[in-house]
Amino acid sequence: MRLQQLILNNHADFDAALAPLALMQPHLVLVFGACAYFAAPELSAALRRRLPGAVIAGCSTAGEIAGKRVYDDSCVITAIRFAHTTVAIADAIICDMADSHDTGERLAQALPQEGLAAVFMLGTGVAINGSALIAGLQANLPPGVTVSGGLAADGGAFRQTWTLGPRGAADNTVVAVGLYGKRIRLGYGSHAGWEAFGPARKVTRCVGNVLYGLDGARALDIYKLYLGDYARDLPGSGLLFPFEMLSAAHEKSNVFRTILAVDEEQGSLTLAGDILADGYLKLMHSSTNKLIDGAETAARGVAPQPDAVGEQLALLVSCVGRKLVMGDRVDEEVEAVADLLGGGATCIAGFYSNGEIGIAQPQGACQLHNQTMTVTVLSET
Repeated sequence: MRLQQLILNNHADFDAALAPLALMQPHLVLVFGACAYFAAPELSAALRRRLPGAVIAGCSTAGEIAGKRVYDDSCVITAIRFAHTTVAIADAIICDMADSHDTGERLAQALPQEGLAAVFMLGTGVAINGSALIAGLQANLPPGVTVSGGLAADGGAFRQTWTLGPRGAADNTVVAVGLYGKRIRLGYGSHAGWEAFGPARKVTRCVGNVLYGLDGARALDIYKLYLGDYARDLPGSGLLFPFEMLSAAHEKSNVFRTILAVDEEQGSLTLAGDILADGYLKLMHSSTNKLIDGAETAARGVAPQPDAVGEQLALLVSCVGRKLVMGDRVDEEVEAVADLLGGGATCIAGFYSNGEIGIAQPQGACQLHNQTMTVTVLSET
């Protein structure tokens, strides 16, 4: 496997900038950038002109990851040429949030399934139920196929996000990249670093990923009570205070949910994924040091691949809420992951997201996470 990376910091001559990538004739090109790179057609058109034989996938972000750094208002393009792995891509239009599960089904059915080893999925980051999307996808994939990826972002605005796929850039499309063959190796890790405060609150009414009631009261009223002055900045300030889901027996799930939207009239909170209807929710907060520790735990969770040869690629998807907490120190969580994965021996790419898709531990289930650092490492034998 060979890798080459390009970081664009302006909107100048895309054709000239892409020339070095064209020389390596990549099989897969991943594009993570600020919304402006997708809202205009120039970059998408240049990618198709200069890299006609490549599968091209990407999304808008709340920050771009390359090497040991986090960039803003840039575009990170990573080209991969495999030695023994083939690649396919599929996409599906999502009509609205209620269509999330069916969109996952359509996406899986559009991917060739023979020899499929893993899927890297990029979804829209607003008006979507990420956990329902994953459930629909997984239910229609062959047994043992793993899923990772993330939901697009728009810098924390939660208004309009973009994905890039066969139709070009779109704000209503979910994209899946299929990796095929017996010599692709994947390692996964995911961890958060948040801690609870306040009592666990009983979910008394929810529909899918919309939370209406906690302890018999309006969910939004309870949430505002805890946020205090931060409530003025909802829904954006909700990124600083996610929920952890607990079971009906108060057992920890290590699954977090971020607030995507609020409805003042209904008193409801729309979360990024489904809620346990008979469970409890506990409010969380964190600090920069705890989040960096969580990122290190995610990197340590990646199973080593002793038979891997050539270069390897680490795809990092971290939550925009973590970036807001860490501020100017956000580079430190990327540095921590890069150092544990081998420093310069591993190519690092990724983005800050509205939701992370990954596996928390070996043999664990693929699911939607919020407020985590999620790592996918690709290599070949």
